[in-house]
Amino acid sequence: MTDDVTPVNASPYRVLARKYRPKTFADLIGQDAMVRTLTNAIATNRIAQAYMLTGVRGIGKTTTARLIARALNYPGQPSIEMPELTPQCESILESRHMDVIEMDAASNTGVDNMREIIDGVRYAPVSLRYKIYIIDEVHMLSKSAFNALLKTLEEPPPHVKFIFATTEIRKVPVTILSRCQRFDLKRLDAALLMQHYGNIAGLENVTIDEESLRMIARASEGSVRDGLSLLDQAIAYGEGVIKSSDVAGMMGLIDKSRIIDLFDAAMSGDPAKAILEMEAQHEGGGDPETILNDLADFVHWVTRLKVVRDSALSDPSRTEAEKTRGADFAARIGMAHLTRAWQMLLKGITEVSHAGQPLLAAEMVLIRLAHASDLPQGEDLLKLVKGAAPPKSTPINMAQNAKRELPVTEMRSSISVKPDLTPPQTSQETLSLSSFSDIIALAVEKRDVKLKGDLERFVRPIRVAPGQFEFATEEGAPPGLSNEINRKLEAWTGRRWIVSLAKDGGEKPLALQKKDARESAFREARENATVQAILKRFPGATVIDVRDPETLKPMEESDEEPN
Repeated sequence: MTDDVTPVNASPYRVLARKYRPKTFADLIGQDAMVRTLTNAIATNRIAQAYMLTGVRGIGKTTTARLIARALNYPGQPSIEMPELTPQCESILESRHMDVIEMDAASNTGVDNMREIIDGVRYAPVSLRYKIYIIDEVHMLSKSAFNALLKTLEEPPPHVKFIFATTEIRKVPVTILSRCQRFDLKRLDAALLMQHYGNIAGLENVTIDEESLRMIARASEGSVRDGLSLLDQAIAYGEGVIKSSDVAGMMGLIDKSRIIDLFDAAMSGDPAKAILEMEAQHEGGGDPETILNDLADFVHWVTRLKVVRDSALSDPSRTEAEKTRGADFAARIGMAHLTRAWQMLLKGITEVSHAGQPLLAAEMVLIRLAHASDLPQGEDLLKLVKGAAPPKSTPINMAQNAKRELPVTEMRSSISVKPDLTPPQTSQETLSLSSFSDIIALAVEKRDVKLKGDLERFVRPIRVAPGQFEFATEEGAPPGLSNEINRKLEAWTGRRWIVSLAKDGGEKPLALQKKDARESAFREARENATVQAILKRFPGATVIDVRDPETLKPMEESDEEPN
């Protein structure tokens, strides 16, 4: 009997992230600043003993470390230009050269592992110019391991170089960072990633449309490896032809036009239409949390169009529908509505992620968003209130019997006005204390929080003159308060003071005065005709604070010209 099956010696498949790993610095995209620095350093023979590479996952830290190792050991002399792929270059790039030692700090965290390195640096490399130690995820080393490495890292033998890589640079001790040249590998923008993935698709003889490249580039979040993994998956899914609908289905994404429709329904105050759209997207395979995240992304996009229109429209990762309809929304929707929608979605996404029934939670978020969409902005509310209130409002005494009209600067569910009860400040140069407020101001200036609090709560001032202070105290005053006041006044002013304590009399403590003034301001605010009109217009609204109109001017000016 003859076996017709012929064995096939097929080589194992290599994923795109490994197959197209850069072999030279020219292949390394998006890191021009680092390449220029290394080029100049090697050309002038200013090669550091240690390098620290940091950046997000999949940006090329380990690959860059191997390229540096190859450049420092290139035959002839160190060089960034490496036109020939020699056997030793190939072995370095494939992490199998005995003079280039790669170590994963996540599984080698202790002092014993560092001791192996310290013992090994004494020996010269076998065949290369430099012995290179590449330690990946170096932030995972223990504190003792870092300390054990310090001396060797600062003064290594001339034939040894260290290259560290980490995604958590803040966890690396400063003592380590100060001994290394640091390179921050930046995230790649969507346009560069789209071009890179398109070139690789061409090399793989795969047809891919621009929308698919855009979705993959956005999903990668600046990580080259993440995008290549998605491209690998899309090639297998599409069998050589990649369509945007296939990519969206593969990644569980919703068509951007449908997210825009959902945004339109919610911001138009149509909860029924928003819920139906959410249910339709959910039936089509959309995850409620993902849908809300995409909706929040579109809210951010419309806000960007409102603030930096030209820069936003040049973003290649956005579809034409997003640019056109987003610009229309930006022109029609106010900033207050957009920022409110953003805050509500952030809170809603958290609720959905913890909910037992995510779809129901997402629908409730949309209902809140739709009902909040028609709430008026501050200036619109003021017009409404002025239309309902008497033409001239009753003046309000703001705790100092100054007749001022109550301002209404911004309305949500409360009115906010606050009296200015800060004690007058005293000149530091003269230190002429002639009032109780001057003494408190001096305590504030000297940052004596305890004494300031005691003065405000327990002291009933009777008479203050230069060098003299007479007062009574409230019940509960700390013992020895008069001696403490005397001692500190003499130390701060450089003159002798007579501090006398009376049994009774004096004004109310300042804290009690502030409380009375605040209660009075609240009472008069509630009796104000404008405030009453607002409270009647919005049932459930309350006055939560009272502020002097003068203190609101800087806020109003900053609102008119946002940064």
